[in-house]
Amino acid sequence: MLEPNPGLILWTIVTFLVLAFLLKKFAWKPLLQSLQQREEGIQHAIERAEQAKHEAEQLLEENRKQLARAEQEGHRLLTEARVLAEKLKSEIVESAQQQSRRVIDQAKQEIDRDKDAALLQLRGEVANLAIQVAEKILGETLDDNKQRTIVDRYLKELPKN
Repeated sequence: MLEPNPGLILWTIVTFLVLAFLLKKFAWKPLLQSLQQREEGIQHAIERAEQAKHEAEQLLEENRKQLARAEQEGHRLLTEARVLAEKLKSEIVESAQQQSRRVIDQAKQEIDRDKDAALLQLRGEVANLAIQVAEKILGETLDDNKQRTIVDRYLKELPKN
């Protein structure tokens, strides 16, 4: 059946060696070069990915710090706003109280002026009534100077209230 053929073996070995030489000379170098370039590309991609990961971690940490600072600033601003609101509230209350006191003082002064004016008017009317009564009692008319003198004397004797 199968018998080894030495000529075929020789030509198979020669063909294999020629093919191996041609592959080494023309195909092996470009194939190895292509694989090496691919390996270098993958290595660079890994390095860039690691660098991007490192940068992302730094950015994340920086963002966390900025968020913490923003929260602190927000709390500070809120505290300042509360203090300012309390101060403003106190100022408004104090201003309202001062204005209320001024209005009350003005009202008291106006009441006193009205009271004085009413007393003055009342005194005048009392004086006129007293003169009319005195005229009827005496049956004669007094001159103005005498009337005023008598009335002023009686008014001075009256209590101030």
